[in-house]
Amino acid sequence: MKLFIVPLLLIANICSGQGWEAEVMAGTSGYIGDLTEKLRLVNTLRPAANFNVKYNFDNIIIMRAGISWINVAGNDKNNKREDLKRRNLNFKSTVWEANICGEINLLEPRYFYSYPYVFFGVGIFHFDPYTYDKDNKKTYLQPLGTEGQGISGYPNRKTYSTLQLCLPLGAGWKLKLNDKYDVIYEFGYRILFTDYLDDVSTTYVRTKTLLESKGPKTAELAYREDHVSDDRHPYDGKVRGNPKIKDSYFFTGVKLLMRLSRD
Repeated sequence: MKLFIVPLLLIANICSGQGWEAEVMAGTSGYIGDLTEKLRLVNTLRPAANFNVKYNFDNIIIMRAGISWINVAGNDKNNKREDLKRRNLNFKSTVWEANICGEINLLEPRYFYSYPYVFFGVGIFHFDPYTYDKDNKKTYLQPLGTEGQGISGYPNRKTYSTLQLCLPLGAGWKLKLNDKYDVIYEFGYRILFTDYLDDVSTTYVRTKTLLESKGPKTAELAYREDHVSDDRHPYDGKVRGNPKIKDSYFFTGVKLLMRLSRD
């Protein structure tokens, strides 16, 4: 009988941890890319929020699906290099992200009231970088082709999609308040497969070429030095961004978790 009773008790104990949970998170998001010099990230921080629905399988392994509202921004004015300040590029974007992640508690919650965890998964996100032109008019950058997208002389530069894949990963710390609620701190990083979160990736195109092929708005926002002329503008091929290193964003904040049911 003992051979049967012990496994039954273990199964009952494990199943007691199963159930649905929901959590809401408020915090800040930041951007890393071609408009951030040497990880000067403080000036990129913006508000962000997240909501997850979770299923707790056995107190250790949890699956979650969530949606996030994230803001990212970058501005050359915050850089130290004079050439970056002079080009005067900037952008903002609202990012909507949906993801599915696995979450693993690193300690057994039945024995600890406070413990760390890690998570990783896959998601999709939508972004649409914009700036304000010299007349302070909000202008979306992707349709302009600021790096020659759509110009016959640049056949390898295709218009980038504003819907992209991401790989979320991160870690956090949980504090159990009672049988119903937890307070959680989490930091999450997103691996991206695009270098155009900020609309900057490769090399400059001459002002004259942009004027003739894409129009004055594209020429204005591709290189924004005051009183720029084509003679002073960087020639074709000079570095504008670094396509070898993709852009990324991160999200950190405090969450409140509520247990909805136990199976």
